Amino acid sequence: MKGLILSGGKGTRLQPLTYTSAKQLIPVANRPVLFRVLDTLVAAGITDIGIVTGDTATEIRAAVGDGARWNATITYIPQPAPLGLAHAVKISQDYLKDERFIMFLGDNVIQGGLAPLLREFATSDYNAQIVLTRVAEPQHYGVAELKDGRIVRLIEKPQTPPSNLALVGIYMFDSHIFEAVNAIQPSHRGELEITDAIQYLIEKGYHVHPYIHEGWWIDTGKPGDMIEANSKVLEELEPVVEGYVDRNSRLEGKVTIEKGAEIVNSRVRGPAIIGEDTRIINAYIGPFTSIYHHCLIESSEIEHSIILEYSQIVDIPQRIEDSLIGRHVTLMRSPIKPKAYKLTLGDHSQVGIL
Repeated sequence: MKGLILSGGKGTRLQPLTYTSAKQLIPVANRPVLFRVLDTLVAAGITDIGIVTGDTATEIRAAVGDGARWNATITYIPQPAPLGLAHAVKISQDYLKDERFIMFLGDNVIQGGLAPLLREFATSDYNAQIVLTRVAEPQHYGVAELKDGRIVRLIEKPQTPPSNLALVGIYMFDSHIFEAVNAIQPSHRGELEITDAIQYLIEKGYHVHPYIHEGWWIDTGKPGDMIEANSKVLEELEPVVEGYVDRNSRLEGKVTIEKGAEIVNSRVRGPAIIGEDTRIINAYIGPFTSIYHHCLIESSEIEHSIILEYSQIVDIPQRIEDSLIGRHVTLMRSPIKPKAYKLTLGDHSQVGIL
């Protein structure tokens, strides 16, 4: 089987971070989300992988390369405009040919591996297998209606959901999907919708099988989702200390200290991860926090947050929590009087001040 990762979205809900970086490269527990998708596919035995790219193609190519670090072969498939998931399948036909394949959205984080799922599809007569999960508010998702173990209908954000089973962005198809994507018409959004393509398969009598995922799943499209995904992944990390921790510091719980990091006169409560060459000085790092590489946290407290690379947070008197702070950010208290807030903020920034 081949893999197809969709990595062409602009990430407008994660602005301003995505003005300067692809959303799929924002790290969860100090590893870009796209890398976690590649990890998952390769661990399941998928090493021939196509990545559909959009405006951030150059950055995606620079980060992933030819796939050698995963022992995989990467093929890049440019999508000229964001014309829908089914359109991404359509333009990938020359790469996929007649092989069965798994399609994975490049900004999703899911618990557990894919090997059992792929084995089930590979040894079955299913024409498609769609991953579903139970959600509390299905009216906000694409929802599947089942009958006799098959999907009989997909409904996008229904007011009265027929079930609580939502699509999670992982799909398996055989070559009949190309018949579907070439037959459907663009939706009111001007896109070729994958739900319409799957509905076409159902109506033509093809076997569309549900796979119900019992673990957690998060679409990392919004800042709150990123922080939640970060928390989930941190809980599963095995703690490793490869950096320096001085005698006046204390690590509690599952804490990972990466190479070159220094913890000085500080307390770090896990689950947490401190990135390479980051310095934590006279600080408190609370649970569910990821500090990426080459950061400085001094005389400050941070909890339940993600701090990206090359950022500095110094001498902040109140604890920072539930925050997603971007790259090369400097956040410090000025000693200059009179006291005042002095801010330079990009579009779509959100700041909470006590």
